[in-house]
Amino acid sequence: MGSLKPEIRFLTSGAGLPRKISKRAKGLGAWFPNQMGDHQGWRRFPKRRCWERILLHLDPFGGILEGQEARALPQDIFQIMTLRYSCRRYKKEPLKEEHRLALEEFLGSKTRGPLGSPIRLLLLAQAEEDPGALKGLGTYGFIRGATAFMAGAVGTFPKDLEDYGYVMEQAVLHATRMGLGTCWLGGTFTKSSFARRLGLGQGESMPAVVAVGYKHTEDVLRAQLRLRVGATERLPGERLFFDGNFQEPLRLDSKEPLAQILEAVRWAPSASNKQPWRIVVTREAFHLYLQRTRGYGKDSFLFKILGLADLQRVDMGIAMCHLELAARELGVQGNWVMERPQIPVSNAGVEHVISWRISSSNAQGLA
Repeated sequence: MGSLKPEIRFLTSGAGLPRKISKRAKGLGAWFPNQMGDHQGWRRFPKRRCWERILLHLDPFGGILEGQEARALPQDIFQIMTLRYSCRRYKKEPLKEEHRLALEEFLGSKTRGPLGSPIRLLLLAQAEEDPGALKGLGTYGFIRGATAFMAGAVGTFPKDLEDYGYVMEQAVLHATRMGLGTCWLGGTFTKSSFARRLGLGQGESMPAVVAVGYKHTEDVLRAQLRLRVGATERLPGERLFFDGNFQEPLRLDSKEPLAQILEAVRWAPSASNKQPWRIVVTREAFHLYLQRTRGYGKDSFLFKILGLADLQRVDMGIAMCHLELAARELGVQGNWVMERPQIPVSNAGVEHVISWRISSSNAQGLA
């Protein structure tokens, strides 16, 4: 007995549907994806000759349902940043050749971070003809089904971990733009099988790797549920961003370019969602500070015992990536400078990392 495999169609108009359904469809109006990625559609069972209205919970980038027509992937960097989430379950499918080659080309083009650190990035991917390509790399309890990882090595440099976070987050956003799921994994990788596969050299370290692949439907639903119940919380801007000094929280109209840039930083991923970045905004620059989390990171007992990388510095690099990409998207030009600003720091555990100096032509528009 044949299977009753449904055909999925989305409502953009009544065209192409049976007349009765078409009239109902026009009454319902066109479907529109909301921020959760919900879509209204119709499911037809050919052998039953019937249609059933359904609500689909889809990955906003598409690719979950077989036979679904590919929708245009978003190019807007702000949309990409907000749609990215830590995907923990993947379809057990090797990357398609076009995706694998595109990632390999992108990773291969990144050889140095914005602050000068030498970097090598590599895609370790399973292939249909070589299902054992990832054998021996180990497993990670909360990651299921991943068939590819983005790994890298960074040479010893004053801002090596920040550079690594910056460049790898560029790769994460590039993968997100392609419709792929990703998840940062921080751990003891410098002496791991990942390091051996990459051929980690003397003076190089591997602070983190990133799982990448096709998102499993259940993981998309899990992410949507977490969003609905507020489990993907971000700290409010008043606790992260400051006006001229640390005593004045920054309050902005959400439509201002400055607010959009800072909101992009607020959506950056971080280890254990600690969000350690603090930014003081002046007329001439964004000054990025690291707020150390007490009992976490480089000085904690656990990190010392396990030999973990200073992940909060990697987080700062991720924040740098979001800030610069958002600024350039809005036409705000600038450059990274190491010069320490004359801003009093009263809280213990706060250290200046880097500043994004705004070009003089943009400074007035952001004031």
